[in-house]
Amino acid sequence: MHSKQADRYKWIALSNATLAVLLATLDGSITIIAMPDIFRGIHLDPLVPSNSFYLLWMILGYLVVTSVLIVSLGRLGDMVGRVRIYNLGFVIYTVASLLLAIDWLDGRSGATYLIVFRLLQGVGGACLLANAAAIITDAFPAHQRGMALGINNIVGVSGTFIGLVLGGILAPIDWRLVFLISVPVGIFGTVWAYMQLRELNTTGRARIDWAGNITFALGLILIMVAVTYGIRPYGDSAIGWGSPRVLALLSAAVVCLVGFVVVEKRSKDPMFNLALFRIRAFTFGTLSTFLSSVARGGLMFMLIIWLQGIWLPQHGYSFTETPLWAGIYMLPLTVGLLVAGPVSGYLSDRYGARPFATAGMLLSAVGFGLLMLLPTDFSYLAFGAILLLIGIAMGLFASPNRAAVMNSLPRAARGAGGAMNQTFQNSAQVMSIGIFFTLMIVGLAATLPHTMAAGLQAHGVPASTATDVGALPPVSILFAAFLGYNPVQHLLGPHVLAGLSAHDQAALTGNSFFPTLISGPFRDGLHTAFTFAIVACLIAAAASLMRGGHTIQEEEDAAEVAPTPRRLRTAELEEQHAG
Repeated sequence: MHSKQADRYKWIALSNATLAVLLATLDGSITIIAMPDIFRGIHLDPLVPSNSFYLLWMILGYLVVTSVLIVSLGRLGDMVGRVRIYNLGFVIYTVASLLLAIDWLDGRSGATYLIVFRLLQGVGGACLLANAAAIITDAFPAHQRGMALGINNIVGVSGTFIGLVLGGILAPIDWRLVFLISVPVGIFGTVWAYMQLRELNTTGRARIDWAGNITFALGLILIMVAVTYGIRPYGDSAIGWGSPRVLALLSAAVVCLVGFVVVEKRSKDPMFNLALFRIRAFTFGTLSTFLSSVARGGLMFMLIIWLQGIWLPQHGYSFTETPLWAGIYMLPLTVGLLVAGPVSGYLSDRYGARPFATAGMLLSAVGFGLLMLLPTDFSYLAFGAILLLIGIAMGLFASPNRAAVMNSLPRAARGAGGAMNQTFQNSAQVMSIGIFFTLMIVGLAATLPHTMAAGLQAHGVPASTATDVGALPPVSILFAAFLGYNPVQHLLGPHVLAGLSAHDQAALTGNSFFPTLISGPFRDGLHTAFTFAIVACLIAAAASLMRGGHTIQEEEDAAEVAPTPRRLRTAELEEQHAG
């Protein structure tokens, strides 16, 4: 390819891949804020305990599929062509988005329909995410990859938070717009990709590792299913992690994943190229990716609950308005990411990833600590400033870290290696939901039942009814806050409220009773969750520090490595990346 053509092509590849990553990550979060409108649209109550399965899988299903398939699709891209798999992803994603928007069913049938096509949409998203970074890395010279991958990665991370705002704007108009908006953009991206993108990597013939694919997929799916049951009550316990079902699921997951490692070590064409973990920069960069994603995923959910369930109602916003405004008030986080990401990516091309990525995780830990110092009813100026700091810190980390991981990989392994890194990131987001929800539920379970019962009785609710409501699973209260519902009005029902005085009815269903009631127990759970996030950030900083110096797998080095990732030479990799 001539230099002018190469220069033009690299910007086309970056623009198209960034659009794809934005769509794929945006759809991972856009339904979170839109969930109340979606459930109202299909006439299903998300707060009924038996419906929590549909709620969780509407949120988690997309992430589960991308986590399960992304490595296989990245490996397949190395084998048959990255652009081919990437383009197919655009088609699948766009068709699934259209089908989601035309759900004509109601109730649980309608929810099942949405979950099935969310899973299909996740297949398309996985095709895009698995190959986007490799396509960019192929198109850009080594000295510009940090900047290019920084832009791509930061737009992807920002898509998670942009989705919150977009869902809050579109869902109140019509919940179908949440899915329909992706269709014209997807069609444009599909046509553009098929017309402009070209294969730059040399594909290698290899067999599909079916045993590895099956054991890996089963292991991850079993973990994700265990999470959905682990945060639900079991018997007298507020959480279900000790239930026989969850223990059996986790045990089976461990067996599958151990079997996966055994299979990969013996496979001639492994799906998960374990030899790549001999590259120091790849190993510690991927570990940092996982830990930072755990902290970031939990942060998003904690902030949504904090804003929608407590702060916004206390400041005069109706519960139906809180989903949109929660997304808007979290925008400083996105601004920080967008400002710091490209700059840190550009600087990492010159000075290496380690100082920026390490500093980013340390600053993130400081940001979480500052959030812990805020009162539940905070001043927004302080809150927004801390979010901006955390956004800048995560931008400092994300771009250099992603560029360092991709630069450490030989050309023949970029699809599989980039997808492996993305799998750890996506899996961490799902796991963080389980971890943070569990920590919050445990915190709420300690004090919420008594606080709820006493608060209701103080406003005339009969003692037996107040006790029954107070004994409801904390996860129901948590979901109510998470979805922007007024749970007191919902849980008491019209018959109980009708028996109370007008003053007590107004107090119980107003904007201040539930936020004030939950703020104390919530603060205890919040501190526990943020403490965990601080620990995750500090370990990520230590892992980032251990990645070694500024290393780039140059094209001539890649040419020396056999096309099949299995045949990466251990001695060369360790020598090249030990420093």
